[in-house]
Amino acid sequence: MAARCVLAMMLVSLLAVAVHAQGFGPAATDQKVHARAVWLNEQTRPAGQNVLAVVLDVVDQWHIASDRAQAAAGKFNPYFTDISVISDDPRLSFGPAQFPTPHELAVGGLPEPIAVFDGRVILYFPVAVADDAEPGIIKVELDLVYQACDDARCDFPVKLPLVTELEIVAVDALISGSVAEAGLFERFDPGSFQSLGVTQTEAPSEKIDLLITQVDPTDAAGFAVLLVLAAIGGALLNFTPCVLPVIPIKILGLAQTAGNRSKTLALGSVMAAGVVAFWLGLGVAIAGVSGFTASNQLFQYPAFSITVGVIIAVMAIGMCGLFAVKLPNFVYAISPRHDSYAGSFGFGVMTAVLSTPCTAPMMGAAAAWAATQNPGATLATFTAIGVGMALPYLVLSANPKLVDRLPRSGPGSELLKQVMGLLMLAAAAFFIGAGISGIFSDGTQAAPKGHWWVVGALITVAGAWLIGRVFIATPSPTKRGSFIVLGLIAILAAGAGTWELTRRDTWIYYTPQRFEQALAEGNVVLLDFTADWCANCHLLEQTVLDTDEVAEVLASAGVVAMKVDLTGGYPDGKLKLKETGSVTIPYLVIYRPDGRIVFTANWYTAGQITDALNQAKNSGAVAKSE
Repeated sequence: MAARCVLAMMLVSLLAVAVHAQGFGPAATDQKVHARAVWLNEQTRPAGQNVLAVVLDVVDQWHIASDRAQAAAGKFNPYFTDISVISDDPRLSFGPAQFPTPHELAVGGLPEPIAVFDGRVILYFPVAVADDAEPGIIKVELDLVYQACDDARCDFPVKLPLVTELEIVAVDALISGSVAEAGLFERFDPGSFQSLGVTQTEAPSEKIDLLITQVDPTDAAGFAVLLVLAAIGGALLNFTPCVLPVIPIKILGLAQTAGNRSKTLALGSVMAAGVVAFWLGLGVAIAGVSGFTASNQLFQYPAFSITVGVIIAVMAIGMCGLFAVKLPNFVYAISPRHDSYAGSFGFGVMTAVLSTPCTAPMMGAAAAWAATQNPGATLATFTAIGVGMALPYLVLSANPKLVDRLPRSGPGSELLKQVMGLLMLAAAAFFIGAGISGIFSDGTQAAPKGHWWVVGALITVAGAWLIGRVFIATPSPTKRGSFIVLGLIAILAAGAGTWELTRRDTWIYYTPQRFEQALAEGNVVLLDFTADWCANCHLLEQTVLDTDEVAEVLASAGVVAMKVDLTGGYPDGKLKLKETGSVTIPYLVIYRPDGRIVFTANWYTAGQITDALNQAKNSGAVAKSE
């Protein structure tokens, strides 16, 4: 049997070589390897240098042979992976391709192992620009040749054409940043520029955008700044829509123990440890688990969303004081018992879990960069995020006077707990509903939205309960008036929000075929990466993408708006997100009709979107006229 397998592999390879040599190889639609070309910088000055990366993502259980120079010695020679530049523009000079180091694979029946690539494979070309290069856009064409095999068979070799563009700008022009994901060029060897007879004068930049500044984490000082900003991003997570509703619950718990300074500090420290433990565990998972690259990736698994929702619901029931019957002990263990160390630690973990759908833009760039780095950098970054998120709780517990004015018992305290419990039930309905939507969502059409009515109904009940019970909770006319206003705001917001979130969806939902067709028809394409469980995604959609200013441009001729729905972990959507250079959502990308990216952002304004769309439309018109 083994001999027959080897013979079959050899015959397939020989036949494929003959077919390929005749120029009748299969079309570039192979789904075993996804290839793309990415520039370190999409703009370069005359006499400058750049780097072109060719990224190959080989699907699980498959591999491709190594390049010829690194092939393992043996009697069986597979169809080697090769790439060549076929463009001949005199403004650009390309050095030899820099391949990664392959690993050896033993194939049954073969006398010796063969050298192969699998997973993510990145090839690099050093590129030099002529001193007298005229400004303009250069179209670069490459031919990639490979053969995909699994443990039992090999496909025909594929000759895959790749096309990319590089813009040459004036000598005194500013260079715009790259849209490549952080870490993509970290293995490039600058010494390869010597093959072009030049020394590198424009060092590859691994700078990433964090909050309002740009950081280069490749040196010690830059990495230290990255950790500080990651911690600031972690602290800001406490003010996102995901976490903000649970903060009053912890403040209430601290108020109950504020009379005992040492116990308050101990419980706050334990909760902070729970927050840090979650983020550290997440860093371990990202550093060590293949295919796991982002914190909010957890919610792409419906079972996880539903589990989180159930836990929150149990905590909410306990907060409302509805444990009137004896339940299993583990239920009480996850109830928010702020006077116990186990309860405080669990509450810290849950608070951190709730923040994961809101990671971008607060610290999405830092998390995305860390996901591509060595384990030490990954763990350090995620620990910094956890410390930053936990810091406010340490401050509160170290300064109990900050919460001394809150009622520790009585009708006011009970009313606040009950309202917070009802709001937590609304949060539970949100996560459970998002999980159920993920089960029934295939990503190619709008996910079910019925759970939003349950969320809205529970918020309405919370507002009504606050209005109805405030007369019992306090005799103060001022406090009564304030709580009545808050209750009315909650009711009105619940009604308006539910209506907006469940009204008819006019978006086109992404599939690779729809995307390619839209570009082929000469359209500008806007991709909005979103998910039902992503609170920031809904916030941006309601406050930016659904505004009249943006909606008018999206509805204009020559523009196609597509949602990439990751509610249920849509595989094609996840691959597209990875191709664009991001691992977190929300994320928005705008393409010119020729497929070139002109805008990417995980946080944006209406003006930025309309400007980018108009720029893309104008550039498309220029391209057509040319």
